[in-house]
Amino acid sequence: MSNIVVTCAPKISPILLNEINDLGYQAELSGEKAVKLEGSMHDAWKLNFHLRTANRVLFQLFEGVAKNADELYKLAIAFRWEDWIDKKGYFGIDSFVQNPTIKDLRFANLRLKDAIADRFSQRFGMRPDSGNEKTGVALFLHWQEEEVKVYVDTTGESLSKRGYREEAGRAPLQETLAAAIILSTQWDGTIHFINPMCGSGTLVIEAALMAIGKYPGHLREEYAFMHLKNFNQSEWNRARRSYAKPKNKPDNLPKFIATDINKHVIPKAERNAFRAGVNEFIDFEVSDFRQTQLPDGKGVVVLNPEYGERMGEEEQLVPIYEAIGDFFKQKCAGKTGYIFTGNLDLAKSVGLKPNQKTHLMNGKIECRLLGYEMYEGSRKQKHQD
Repeated sequence: MSNIVVTCAPKISPILLNEINDLGYQAELSGEKAVKLEGSMHDAWKLNFHLRTANRVLFQLFEGVAKNADELYKLAIAFRWEDWIDKKGYFGIDSFVQNPTIKDLRFANLRLKDAIADRFSQRFGMRPDSGNEKTGVALFLHWQEEEVKVYVDTTGESLSKRGYREEAGRAPLQETLAAAIILSTQWDGTIHFINPMCGSGTLVIEAALMAIGKYPGHLREEYAFMHLKNFNQSEWNRARRSYAKPKNKPDNLPKFIATDINKHVIPKAERNAFRAGVNEFIDFEVSDFRQTQLPDGKGVVVLNPEYGERMGEEEQLVPIYEAIGDFFKQKCAGKTGYIFTGNLDLAKSVGLKPNQKTHLMNGKIECRLLGYEMYEGSRKQKHQD
């Protein structure tokens, strides 16, 4: 067993924590961008396969104390790297360094690389190659003050890159953020999911993947852990087969409806859904959000309108946000409406009081997921002050 740190985008860690604990682990938060737990390398495999909101799964190799680069070197050269890296292999190093003696993190990376290379040279007369390519064993150095922790990055290319979105719209949501948005709504996989302003389709695709029990690992063929010396392909094949099967038959699924007024992005969204293996479950249509046809019954309606980031755009977007409020009131009775936006001033133009405000980040933009319960019958929404 070892310490495992699972990283994510800022503000997502509570959602990631729930995901990990739902898999049967006892994890805890480690800041706003990470969750930590204990587990084996097989647990790291499972986390990589299943997690929808994670970026990377880091498996700790060792920890110690180093005041400066020379002490880091002594600490690292004592570790049995030959158990993890093939002498004919390849490795790369990323790092987070906050140590007063280190002015350039590349120097810390170099000293760690030197220690690994020297250990191999001393014992075997040869050493693995190293560099910036992401094609071999991936190591991560976390050095804060005098505390050193060295991990294997078992993931490699970020889990946020599912592989299905080869075509994107103007400002696509990252797949992990889309999953975090969905997991923050009242949608549970059994009620309809409606996504006006769908763009390249990331939100509705992630929702459909959840509904059929298809995990990100179903879409991915390679992880960095496959380059470790002790990796066993047969064990991985068995583990992969043992992971969750689709839990719903197509005839038990709710409706997935995605619309966009841009006739050029809908074909892109359809192709993305095809690559994700969920195109047969989603009804795509070129339509203004106001004309989106909503099915009867419970559901969530999720919109990700523009935020008005450029000069003069905010004023132009006020009518759009007002129209979203009208759309919720006039067409979404019995459903829950959600707006994901990075502009709270524009959100006031919706004219409805949200009963949910979830703080998330879209890159460096502080955003809110605002939820509006739209009641059936005579019960009315309270307007914002």
